[in-house]
Order: sequence, then structure tokens, then C-alpha cells
Amino acid sequence: MIRDLPPLRLPKYVVVQIGCAPQVPAEIAADLRDRGVPAGLIGYEYQPLTEATLLDGIGESAVVIFGSSGLFGRLGVDVASRRVVHIPKIGSATARHVNRNLETFHRCVAAVIDRFPFYEEGEEDRFEEVADELRQLLDTLDDSAPAHSGLWETLCDDVAMGDYANWEED
Repeated sequence: MIRDLPPLRLPKYVVVQIGCAPQVPAEIAADLRDRGVPAGLIGYEYQPLTEATLLDGIGESAVVIFGSSGLFGRLGVDVASRRVVHIPKIGSATARHVNRNLETFHRCVAAVIDRFPFYEEGEEDRFEEVADELRQLLDTLDDSAPAHSGLWETLCDDVAMGDYANWEED
């Protein structure tokens, strides 16, 4: 059973500290502690977990999961490559590229939030234009970010469909 999600808050780039399970490799745990993770993106595209955990057998070796994406996805750092990756659903052995590292993930999250609101209700003629602007922005920050079927490309596709009109906080 899927329940109603809580109301969306206006996005704001903020960094939060999260804990790390004992199995998380020390170098990645230190990076997560020192750098932190973004407190969220826009809507439910990404939310941080309270504690990073190690998931074996994903990607090149294992993935340190630090956030959720949508209802079933997870975001994490690939242990071998240090890339930020997206696992589309629980139980999936697929890790899709997001950013080349945690630092570029931070920059992309901050830039996308800074660009919001993307358009207003009724501006259907701007949807595709704004999605292209976001793709260019992300490509400038990390030319690997607009990977096919990745987190950022999916966000841009959603923007092109009109899923991210401005909203007001209650």
C-alpha cells in the first residue's frame, strides 16, 4: 500500500552530517563526515538517510548508500571508483552513474536548487527549454552527469514534462 507523501517544502541547499555503519570503509566514512551530504534536492528526487550503510555486490564492488531517491531508489558512493551512483530499486544489482564524485554531486544539487523554480504554472511552452538549460548547467559542472537513464537525465525529463512547476510553502 502506498501512502500519501508529506507536503513538499521549498528546496534549499543545506549540508547535513550523517552517521556511518561500522562496515562503511574508513575513507568513505571520513569523506561523508567531513563533507556531509546535501539535505535534499527537489521534491523526493533525493533525501539523505540518517546513517550510511554498505551494500555489497553492486556496481564495481560495493556501494555506500547515503540517500533515497523516489519511493524505492537509493543513492550512494561506489567503493571502488568513488563515483556517486543511483540504484533504481531495492534488490537491483544495477548502479547507474550520477556524478564523478561526492563533491560534484554537491555542486550539481546546489546548482539545480538555485535554478528552482524552473517555471510557473501555465508556462508549458517553457518546459523543454528549461530542461535543456538544466542539462547544459549539469554538463558544465560534471560532463558525466547527464548519463542516459541517470538521476539527472530523469530529473531533466521530468522538468520537460512539466512536473516541476513552482509551488508555495504552506
